[in-house]
This record gives sequence, structure tokens and C-alpha cells, in this order.
Amino acid sequence: MRVLGVDPGMTRCGIGVVDGAPGRALTLVDVQVVRTPADAEVGDRLVALADALAAAVERFAPDVVAVERVFSQHNVRTVMGTAQAAGLAIVAATRAGIPVAMHTPSEVKASVTGSGTAGKAQVGAMVSRLLNLPEAPRPADAADALALAICQLWRGAAQSRMQAAAAALRGARSGATVAAVRGAPTVGPGASAAGRMGR
Repeated sequence: MRVLGVDPGMTRCGIGVVDGAPGRALTLVDVQVVRTPADAEVGDRLVALADALAAAVERFAPDVVAVERVFSQHNVRTVMGTAQAAGLAIVAATRAGIPVAMHTPSEVKASVTGSGTAGKAQVGAMVSRLLNLPEAPRPADAADALALAICQLWRGAAQSRMQAAAAALRGARSGATVAAVRGAPTVGPGASAAGRMGR
């Protein structure tokens, strides 16, 4: 499976592509950081990010696009830019007919390092180790994008199995309920009266 991870941001947007599967070796396909000038017009910056994300999706044809789920921060301006970039990644994937998975930063950290509170240095070190790289990808946005892809490769498969099992269980319960209803005796007004008279 191939996953394209996106660490969204207006100034720096990390894009990392990883091939792999649970229990198998991971392979780095590509990693890049798209930059836009902080003093440029917002519209121009968004267009540049949209073009870069669409190009990456088209070039690498991933099976899934994993995007960091935006969470509340004290800096509203930062969170707005992050949300806008995340939205562009979702649109690029959806237009290409590729499913999107969302992961919180703590989920990604826990998946890659074993701790949901790991720092960026720990994440970078583990990403380089898992992908057999000589050093951690820089800047941190690159390592974070790769970590997102790795998280989806590992957690996504487990989540899919759990969702399939839950759907099967719901289907089995629904079928049992329908069968029980169909097998129940029909009691009408006459039958009720007869029942009462019999008593």
C-alpha cells in the first residue's frame, strides 16, 4: 500500500510518500516541503499549495491520503492556516477519487514512537530509523508528513479491520431482528378477544 501523508501548513506544508504494510518493511518514496512566502497574498499562497498537493497526488497515485487533523491552538491565525492547507489536501485527494484518513498529532506520535507526547526530535529519529535513513528528514514538517503516512499504514489497517467487523456485527444483529419479527405470531383484535375469552 502507498500512503501520501500531509503535514498541513501555510508557510511550510510537508508531503511524504511511503510504501508498506503492517509487518513489512517501509520504503520511502518521496518527501518534500512546499513553502509559501508569509508576506504573499493569502489567495496566491493557497493556489500554490493547491497546485503542489494536486501534483503530488497525481504523480504518486497513493492508495490513501493521510492528513493531520487540526486541533485547537492558542494561536488562531496558525490554526486557520493549518485548516486551510488541510482542506486543500482533502480536496486534492477527493477529486482524484482517493480516500482520506485523518489522524491527530497524538495518534501519529503514539503510532511512531509509542508515546502520544513525544517531541519532534523523537518523531524525526524514529521516522529515520523506520525508513532506514541516515538522518532525520528536515525540516520537521517533512518528518511529520512521513510519520503521518507511517501512522496510516499501521493504524489504518487495524481501523479498517475493526470497522469491517463492526459492520458485520451490525448486519448480523439486523438480520436476527428481522427474522425474529417475521417469525412472531400475528395478533389481531379477534385473536386478542379470543385469548381473553379463553382465559
